Amino acid sequence: MIVQINCDMGESFGLWRMGDDAAILPFIDAANVACGFHASDPVVMRRTVRMAKEHGVAVGAHPSLPDLQGFGRREMKLDADELTATVIYQVGALKAFLDAEDMALNHIKPHGALYAMAARDEAVAGAICDAAEIFGVPLYGLADTVHEQVYTARGLRFVAEFYADLDYTAEGQIIITREHEAIVAEAAAARTLRAISEGLVTTIDGDEIAVRADSVCVHSDTPGAVAVAEAVRKIL
Repeated sequence: MIVQINCDMGESFGLWRMGDDAAILPFIDAANVACGFHASDPVVMRRTVRMAKEHGVAVGAHPSLPDLQGFGRREMKLDADELTATVIYQVGALKAFLDAEDMALNHIKPHGALYAMAARDEAVAGAICDAAEIFGVPLYGLADTVHEQVYTARGLRFVAEFYADLDYTAEGQIIITREHEAIVAEAAAARTLRAISEGLVTTIDGDEIAVRADSVCVHSDTPGAVAVAEAVRKIL
């Protein structure tokens, strides 16, 4: 069984710096690069793609709702056509930078609130599929939720994620906060190992739920993210 590590990154913007992407790249397999709607800018996108190439890290698009001020972690109401166009626009921008470096688009992973909405809303997941079909790449999401059902029914490959640095609800949803709190790297690695070996995680309420991990996600904006990624890499 091969489990990869992916990381949401490329989230700096102008003079503002978010996460230590250069330090975390040696410990991951795939980078989910922000596309400008929740974070990042053209210079950051280009730089992140180039750094990923140097480290042999695959690159996927990390499109968001158009919520730069809220870092894409606030839910918004868009109709299906508008949402599809929003995703196409962002993925297309990142793909241009990948084309310039002779790299392939590896996957699409919706960000933040858009990811959470797709996990429970068939219409949102379908709108994302309409965009993903154009690019013909896999989609990342939570196992046994609506977006897995919708993506696979449409013939798109689905990569089930486990989150090393986020809490889970009893319904199997991740708890998305405006800012990530610091966690103990060893604890994140231990829960990741349990998720992979036993297929279980303890929820915020102390319940046990089933999870599946084709890929493990670490956020670059979590305090101590580099240590978390290194610890998870060691246990894998």
